[in-house]
Amino acid sequence: MAARILAFAGSLRKESFNKKLIQIAVAGARRAGAEVTLIDLKDYQLPIYDGDIEAASGIPENGQKLKKLFLEHDGLLLSCPEYNSSITGVLKNTIDWVSRPTPGEPDLACFLGKIATLMSASPGGLGGLRGLVTVRAILGNIHVIVLPDQIAVAKAHEAFNADGSLKDAKMQAGIESLGNTLADFLPKLKS
Repeated sequence: MAARILAFAGSLRKESFNKKLIQIAVAGARRAGAEVTLIDLKDYQLPIYDGDIEAASGIPENGQKLKKLFLEHDGLLLSCPEYNSSITGVLKNTIDWVSRPTPGEPDLACFLGKIATLMSASPGGLGGLRGLVTVRAILGNIHVIVLPDQIAVAKAHEAFNADGSLKDAKMQAGIESLGNTLADFLPKLKS
C-alpha cells in the first residue's frame, strides 16, 4: 500500500517561496510511489485559536476539514517559512486547531504515529533554519517523529527559476530527495 502524505507550506502568500519548494518535494514523493495530497492553507482559513470560540461552537469547519486530512494521512511534508526567527502564525494556528480533541478520540489523535519531513526557504542567509528548530520542537512534543534530514534554502528570492524549479541542480535534487525519503520510509514503518 502506498504511503499517504499530506503536504503544505506554512504560508498564505500566493508567490510564497515555500509553496514553490513544497511542490518540488511533492514531485519526489510521488515519483517514489506515494499518494500525496498537496493543500494550500489559504483554502482553510481559521480564526486565531481561542478556547472561548471552541467552547461556544466547537472546532470551525475548516479546522474539521484539516483534522480529517491529517487523520487520513501517514506522513507530513512541510515547507516552513521563518517569520522573525520563528514559526509562522498560520502554521502554529493550524497545529493548534488540528490538535483539539473531539469526543471519543485520544489526545493529539491527528499527530500520533505521524512522520514528518521539514524544509524551508527564506530570503535570509540561513534559509529559515531558525524557524525549523521551533517547528521540529513543537512536532516532537506532540508525538510526531520528525526525520533528521532537512534543507533550508537561503536567498530564496534568487534561488528559483521562472518555472518554480531551483537554479541549483544539487539543491533541487536534495529537495526532491526529502520527498522521496519520506515516501520510502513510511511503508517500512507501517510493516
